[in-house]
Amino acid sequence: MANIGRLSTKDAVLFLCDMQEKFRPNIFQFTNIVSNAARLLQASRVLNIPSILTEQYPKGLGPTVPELGAEGLTAHPKSSFTMIIEEVEKELQALGNPKQAILCGIEAHACIACTTFDLLEKGIEVHIVADAVSSRSQTDRLFALSRLKQSGAYLTTTEAVLLQLVQGAKHPNFKEIQKLMTHPSPDTGLLAFFSAL
Repeated sequence: MANIGRLSTKDAVLFLCDMQEKFRPNIFQFTNIVSNAARLLQASRVLNIPSILTEQYPKGLGPTVPELGAEGLTAHPKSSFTMIIEEVEKELQALGNPKQAILCGIEAHACIACTTFDLLEKGIEVHIVADAVSSRSQTDRLFALSRLKQSGAYLTTTEAVLLQLVQGAKHPNFKEIQKLMTHPSPDTGLLAFFSAL
């Protein structure tokens, strides 16, 4: 059967990339990006989906922002753009090498792009949550999303991920996930992207 990109709670891992204090004033739509990523993290906890968190040079760029709600997760420090560093590779192996990655964070054209390429090369299906990913410039963000789609990543949204993971109201955790969608996702400036598709 063709690979259609259907998400599964059994095969997925959530990647949370470099949402740190020093980026706050410079990243396009930072507050909304982190808000959407936080909802994904809440959902992953409800649905027992493992999460992997990285920080880019935390000594200089500061810790993960508190509103992400990532307390309890180990933050893997890195200096490379990709999240796929040795410690993360070990964590993926310990998780039984998940087949799907749900990817959010910053920056789209740097760390998100390099992580996507590495995951795709490993044969892992990548779902980039477009309204939970950004860059300093909207131009870099939109071109990165277009480029990563060309490479074989799936582009999706926060709510689409939440709904795909439960598949319907009969899921035992549906009510908890539904509460995370009480308010619609904020507009993060993606509509311009579709005029270019």
